[in-house]
Amino acid sequence: MIMTTEWAFILDEADVLSAMILSSEQANNLRDAYQAVYDNSQLVEQIRTFSRLKEHYEDVQRFGKYHPDYHTIMKKIREQKRALDLNDAIAQLKIAENDYQDLLDEVSLIIGKSVSEAVKVPVSNPFFATGSGCSTAGCGSGGSCGCSV
Repeated sequence: MIMTTEWAFILDEADVLSAMILSSEQANNLRDAYQAVYDNSQLVEQIRTFSRLKEHYEDVQRFGKYHPDYHTIMKKIREQKRALDLNDAIAQLKIAENDYQDLLDEVSLIIGKSVSEAVKVPVSNPFFATGSGCSTAGCGSGGSCGCSV
């Protein structure tokens, strides 16, 4: 690939866009929420405990209900998950992650659609996917996705 002035311009614009995304409100909220979670040593230890329990859970899952610790681990993992989910700092982190992902999805869609309306852009939020739904570009699944082919 030969570097042309067009490529240099595109790279400069990509750097500007990257800087804008990194300085966005969503990125700042994500950084603040992440900091709030991982500055709390008690919460970090709770996350580590959950991670170790999750590894044990994955071992138990291989054998299913025939594993001797199956019911104990299933109960513990649900309790730990619920305790983490009910923590305000973790809830704020999840919300901030989703907001940031929505921003990235929106930017990706704008870039993809500026190239061509037929460009398929993978997004995590179905709200964004409906705008570029399979009924306009064809899904190739014979209508199994719910579109009217």
